[in-house]
Amino acid sequence: MAAKVRWVSQEDGDGAGYDIASFAPDGLPRLIEVKTTNGWERTPFYISRNELEVADARRHEWSLVRLFDFSRDARAFELRPPLEAHVSLMATQFQAAFN
Repeated sequence: MAAKVRWVSQEDGDGAGYDIASFAPDGLPRLIEVKTTNGWERTPFYISRNELEVADARRHEWSLVRLFDFSRDARAFELRPPLEAHVSLMATQFQAAFN
């Protein structure tokens, strides 16, 4: 199974809604989105609308791995959907479309 793990964001680009396609110990798909900062564990991070949509649509497969204090003493924890149960989501950008 390890040979089938893919770094999707590097191989295919950053539009899949997750970074790594892997497998759980039981062989079921596991989709991993990685968010990394050099700050502490509660440092805000950005997440795209697409990542949120994939998290919602594939919530049993998707997880967010939060890496923090990366440049000094990297540590990690995992968040499972719904993300709103763990973090506050705040809109920071708007898309302008022509009518």
